[in-house]
Amino acid sequence: MFGIIRPCRHRLSETMRTEWMAHLCGLCLALRGDHGQFARIATNYDGLVISVLVEAQSPRAEEAAGWRRKAGPCPLRGMRTASVATGEGARLAASVSLVLASAKLRDHAADGDGAMARRPVAAAARRVAASWDKAGARTGSDLGFDTALLVDAVERQTGLEALAGPGTSLTALTEPTETATAAAFGHTAVLAGRPENREPLEEAGRLFGRLAHLLDAVEDLEADAESGAWNPIAATGADLADVRRLCDDAVHGVRLALGDVAFASKAQGRLAHLLLVHELPRAVDRAFATEGCGHPGHGQGHGHAHGSASGREDTDVRAAFGPPPVMPPPPAPP
Repeated sequence: MFGIIRPCRHRLSETMRTEWMAHLCGLCLALRGDHGQFARIATNYDGLVISVLVEAQSPRAEEAAGWRRKAGPCPLRGMRTASVATGEGARLAASVSLVLASAKLRDHAADGDGAMARRPVAAAARRVAASWDKAGARTGSDLGFDTALLVDAVERQTGLEALAGPGTSLTALTEPTETATAAAFGHTAVLAGRPENREPLEEAGRLFGRLAHLLDAVEDLEADAESGAWNPIAATGADLADVRRLCDDAVHGVRLALGDVAFASKAQGRLAHLLLVHELPRAVDRAFATEGCGHPGHGQGHGHAHGSASGREDTDVRAAFGPPPVMPPPPAPP
């Protein structure tokens, strides 16, 4: 599982843990429901924030029956049933995650990574990516969201990277990521019927995208140097202290932007606040290995001082919501 927002279970109350899992499982099942079983490999921690934001803004979410459904036993939940998020928020999260994951799949095929060094496998991967693009676009269209914004951002990223060199501004390279995540965050206000929230949420999304891009680059810095993979920090010669300042400023900006968002109620906004205000600073500390969780199993830092947390070579717009599609799909609940 991938994403920069990875809250340790011991920091979440039982209520918040249940809500967080409801959105994670809801994203996974929305991917399966709209796009098929294999699409579930696009499930990721950051994508569920889209679902959380839609629900947090919508007065209709107070009617729990319309926003939750009971899902059957799943091996990833220890064969337990669960109440999972459903509706437009989960579907938008699925659409965004799928389109960005399709771009990553094409990149792996183009680069010949792993099994994709074999032409038949790479050809099959490209066919899957094409089908995911179309499927994600269909779902986005149903929700009034134009996924062409995401595809355009991915395409522009490659050109920006080709022109980058020592002295290039990191924010020039993070711009496509910022644009994509701003659009996704902003559309949650549209789905929730809260147009007044669109502007602050776009700002929060823009800065979230900057963080996703930069933290991914920090975590992969040493691994990319060893493998010869392109990394924006190395390519621009940026100082890590400057990168840290950019990240801290983005965290502060997200907090300020979220303060201007009108949630349906304080209780409904609690999970969004926890993830975007409390967990983002921890994500920065984790990436820079300046803080570790003392809970068993979470004690090691994941930053450049300890190597890459994910082993990814991608440091671009696709890092925001799309994991590399190299995992086998999880079993379907009965």
